Amino acid sequence: MRNATPSPSSPEHAPLAGPTTPLTAGLGPLGVAALIIAALYVGREVFVPVALAILLSFVLAPLIRLLQLIRVPRALAVVSVVLVAFAAISGLAGLMASQVTQLAGDLPRYQSTMREKITSMRGSSASSGALERAADVLQDLGRELDKPQGATPRPVANPLTPGAKQTAPRSEVQPIPVEVRQPDPGALQTLAAFITPLVHPLATTGIVVIFVIFILLQREDLRNRLIRLAGTYDLQKTTAALDDAAARLSRLFLTQLALNTGFGLVIGMGLWLIGVPSPVLWGILAGVLRFVPYIGAVISAAFPLALATAVDPGWSMLIWTAVLFLVMEPLVGHVIEPMVYGHSTGLSPVAVIASATFWTWLWGPIGLVLAAPLTVCLVVLGRHVERLEFLDVMLGDRPALSPPEIFYQRVLAGDPAEAAEKAEEVLKERSLSAYYDEVALQGLRLARADAVRGVLDDARLSRILETVREVVDDLSDHADTHPVGGTTADAEAIAAVEATDESATASDLPTLAQTDLAPAFRGGEAPVLCVAGQGPLDEAAALMLAQLLTKHGLGVRVEAADALSTQNLFRLDAGGVALVCLCYLDASSPAHMRFAVRRLRRKFPAARIVLGCLAEGDLATAEQLRESAKADSLATSLRDVVRQCLDVARVQGLEGDSRDVAPPAATAA
Repeated sequence: MRNATPSPSSPEHAPLAGPTTPLTAGLGPLGVAALIIAALYVGREVFVPVALAILLSFVLAPLIRLLQLIRVPRALAVVSVVLVAFAAISGLAGLMASQVTQLAGDLPRYQSTMREKITSMRGSSASSGALERAADVLQDLGRELDKPQGATPRPVANPLTPGAKQTAPRSEVQPIPVEVRQPDPGALQTLAAFITPLVHPLATTGIVVIFVIFILLQREDLRNRLIRLAGTYDLQKTTAALDDAAARLSRLFLTQLALNTGFGLVIGMGLWLIGVPSPVLWGILAGVLRFVPYIGAVISAAFPLALATAVDPGWSMLIWTAVLFLVMEPLVGHVIEPMVYGHSTGLSPVAVIASATFWTWLWGPIGLVLAAPLTVCLVVLGRHVERLEFLDVMLGDRPALSPPEIFYQRVLAGDPAEAAEKAEEVLKERSLSAYYDEVALQGLRLARADAVRGVLDDARLSRILETVREVVDDLSDHADTHPVGGTTADAEAIAAVEATDESATASDLPTLAQTDLAPAFRGGEAPVLCVAGQGPLDEAAALMLAQLLTKHGLGVRVEAADALSTQNLFRLDAGGVALVCLCYLDASSPAHMRFAVRRLRRKFPAARIVLGCLAEGDLATAEQLRESAKADSLATSLRDVVRQCLDVARVQGLEGDSRDVAPPAATAA
């Protein structure tokens, strides 16, 4: 019994609870990330060819599909395309090697030109004498530092010094020169010395070729294995994600290859016309380095600019070379690329710089070229694999927060300036009422959800209200009309949160003149009263509604939620009020709506009451709320409230056109 093994459910096998548990859980992902980075660094000799093979397979896959469409066998199509591709790459590499060899032989001829330019620049400087003296001091210091330690003279005792011991001078021993000669290398040693530098590139190329052929031949099998790893519980979604990712990457890399090849050809021809030596080399280098966004073109321009400075005794070649790069890079990057495949590669600028630094540190110069394609692959995986979504958030160029979330975050932080700035961007494509419905109200609903959970206190709610008041005031110059033309970076995000009802995307609402208004809406300064339902958030929605009604020709005033109390309602001025709009962001309290409508009906018996139920919900629920609250009509968006108010305020609105306005419920009450 003493040696019995305890069961898994026994206390001996219970996990130890202690302070180290959260620390271990927190270090788990960091440890996995460190292990992956270490594996990539240690195994770069294998991972670099694999990465090259994967990227090349995305580029060559469309060509193979084209050959298969004309009934070429898959194996023959794969082998043919791969051999042609690597033959072209080998030809470019050989051409670059010959250009580099020729340039290295011509460099000594350019030294005199560089010396003359440096001398002229140094001579024209007023501080050239000081620079020369500083250079002489540095040269003397360098000579002293380069002296061997044994050459330092030993101090000799002064015979006149008391106590100094007289020593006879000894003749210095001169070293005997010794020359070591190696025997003449044989044929095998010469062949080994020639082959050794080529072993690594040839081995890498062979591995890449094998991997590319294997990936292209076993494409479906590899896809099935990835689906198995991702999980077979939702085959339709996983298959669609993989197919979409493969198609996007193939199209992206093939388009980039075509554009960068054209860029390299134009640069090479331009440098040839300018007279820069080795234009083929710089053209190929410009096309290859342009795979690195933002900084690739700058790096490729540095070498021709330096060479143009060394070759031309004047400055015209340098100026024309700089003009060539300054014209071509913006033209390709900001005009041609957006027309061909969109605004960018899907990476944020910070992600491009960070990925270039990381992959260059990890894999050297080849990592700089592979940085952008590899990061694009990670972003695509993040967009389709739920567990890797953080990659899309960290590296992608899509906004991390939606426009409603940005609005809520800015008003929560008490920053009306940035909230108004974001609104200005949206208003380039959307009307003011559409912005309030699709962005601002959605943000207020997020605040309402936090308030229900108890994470927003009264002080924060008051700050949100004051910030919204300032934002509404900042947007007072905008008319509630659809802008003509214009683009914005938030267009896709706005389209994702558009209102589902037709009223939110209908034509512009009319602006009524005084002659278009019914008599009840002409006399007083504020015939429309907007009342907040329950709190500061409802009052913020009432402020937006009041501004929209004002822009369409109606006089409006706003009252806070405490105006519905018995004491404040008695003091409320009822003169000239013909229409009351009651605003709610939350539809969970129909009893409060019913009592609020009843009190407003007693205070304003002749006014029509529009219940603005601005919470998300279906129309059937909204109609039940209207019947329960005994309101004249109900609207579920600010634009719908404005439309109903304009229908009531028109002359014909009170005479018989009442399709959106129910008869007053005062008599029924």
